[in-house]
Amino acid sequence: MHVSDKAIKFRTDQLKRTLGLKAWELMAILGLVSLAIILALPSGPVSREPHPQQQCKFRFKQIGHALHNYAEVYGGFPPAYTTDENGNPLHSWRTLLLPYLDQQGLYERIDFSKPWDDPANAEALAMDIPAFQCPVAGVATNRTTYLAFVGEDLAFYPTRSRRLEEFSDGLTNTAVVVEVRPEDAIPWMQPNDVDATFLKRLRQSPKFSHRNGTHVLMGDGDVRFVDLNLDQKDATALSTIAGGEDVGDF
Repeated sequence: MHVSDKAIKFRTDQLKRTLGLKAWELMAILGLVSLAIILALPSGPVSREPHPQQQCKFRFKQIGHALHNYAEVYGGFPPAYTTDENGNPLHSWRTLLLPYLDQQGLYERIDFSKPWDDPANAEALAMDIPAFQCPVAGVATNRTTYLAFVGEDLAFYPTRSRRLEEFSDGLTNTAVVVEVRPEDAIPWMQPNDVDATFLKRLRQSPKFSHRNGTHVLMGDGDVRFVDLNLDQKDATALSTIAGGEDVGDF
C-alpha cells in the first residue's frame, strides 16, 4: 500500500515529539533522584576515625594481649618493677612489656642495669609509646595514664612475677591496670603505679579523660568502664586477687 510523503512526515514528527517527551521526563526523574542523593549526604567530611573512648579501649586491649603473651613465656605477669642489688626500683613493668607491643628494637636499646631516668636511657625515655596513653589525655607524648595495681595482694607484685594461679578470685574479677587522670600521668618508664585505694577515691577528683568515669583492664583482657560512684565494696573487690569476691556488674 502506497503511503504518501505527507503521511510519513507526520508520523516522523509525531515519533520525535513522543521520544522528546519521554527523554524530558527521564531527565526530570534523574534530576530529582540526584538531588535526593545530594541532600542525603552529610554536609561535612565523613570521619572514619573511631571514637576516642573506643581508641582508648583498644589500647587497653593491646596491653591485655601483651600481658598474656608475656605470661605464656614467663608463667605470669611481669613484676611491677625490676630492682638493683640493693632493692631500688629500676624499670617499670611497661618497659618489660615492650617486646610484646612490637617494640623489640626499643627494648634492646635500654640499659636495664641502670635506672629508667639515667642519661644512658634518655633516648628511650623520650619515645612515644601510643599503647600506653589515652588519645585524649592531652599529656606529653612520653607520659602514660595507664598505671597498674601494685601490692602483695594486687595484680602486680612489686618485685617478682605474679603467677596467674595466684588470682584465686579469677582473672575476670580482678582489675590489673587503670586509666588515671591526666594530672597523674607519669613518664612511661617510671616504676610508679597505684595501690588498692585508687578506686575508692574516684569521686575525690573526677577529672578523668572520659566523662563520668574511667577504664580498667581486667585480668582476662576485658576492658570495662568504672563509674565515679563505684561502690566501696566493689572497689576493694576489683583491686584484690584473692579476697573471695565476685565483682559481677559495676
